[in-house]
Amino acid sequence: MTYLSRIRINPLRAASRSLLANPRKLHGAVLGGIAEKPTDERILWRLDSDNPRRPVLFVLTRSKPDWTHIIEQAGWPDADGEHAAVRDYTPLLAQIAHGREFAFRLTASPVQNTSTPDKPTPNQAARTARGDTRSHRIGHRTAAAQLKWFLERTARWGFDIPESRTDTAAPGITPVTINAIGERQEPGPAHEVRITARNRHSFSKNRNKPPVVLHTATFEGRLRVTDPQQLTHQLTAGIGPSKAYGCGLLTLAPLPGEHPDPGGR
Repeated sequence: MTYLSRIRINPLRAASRSLLANPRKLHGAVLGGIAEKPTDERILWRLDSDNPRRPVLFVLTRSKPDWTHIIEQAGWPDADGEHAAVRDYTPLLAQIAHGREFAFRLTASPVQNTSTPDKPTPNQAARTARGDTRSHRIGHRTAAAQLKWFLERTARWGFDIPESRTDTAAPGITPVTINAIGERQEPGPAHEVRITARNRHSFSKNRNKPPVVLHTATFEGRLRVTDPQQLTHQLTAGIGPSKAYGCGLLTLAPLPGEHPDPGGR
């Protein structure tokens, strides 16, 4: 069985500030919610900070979790309300069907592999000097490159992004398209997706090694299912790299006018 959890975080507490500032520490707290062999299963998580005063942590697990430690250290343990909602993910997975459309959200780490980085880090330069021919994994740093990375890969993930529904331009007027990051682009189809957040994270993983640097982007919009089996796999296995650090969890929700589903985002 698979479970989707939604945990409220109190950003004013000292423990919360430490977790919110370091994806590695938050990953450790997430693993602490699984009683048996947490490293043996794929755990996906994402921190949503639409409202910085009320951030929400989403976690997808195969084992039923217990988030008491996060609530006590970084939540509102004595306040009213549901501090950690844990829902069976099966009802959502059962709704995945060819042609069906959902609202979605995904925080990902768009990357490219290259053997000739434009601005190599000291570590990359040292590898090249040693004659190491392996390619370097480099994060896309611009919104345009991050959006291109996403749109080029949706087919392999089992869905596509429908074109935006726009009116036809009046005769004699050349339409101007605004892309998902608010820039003018050449006339052509726009798609139902936008980047709502972009972040750079830097944190230490080992004292003797350079810090880990992540460039992340949060995508939101509307998707259409093209391969139910593949999309079901991606929902539980995650999308892209850096899954341990809050990337890869794709969540779905009914479109406006449809009945809400307990597994939605």
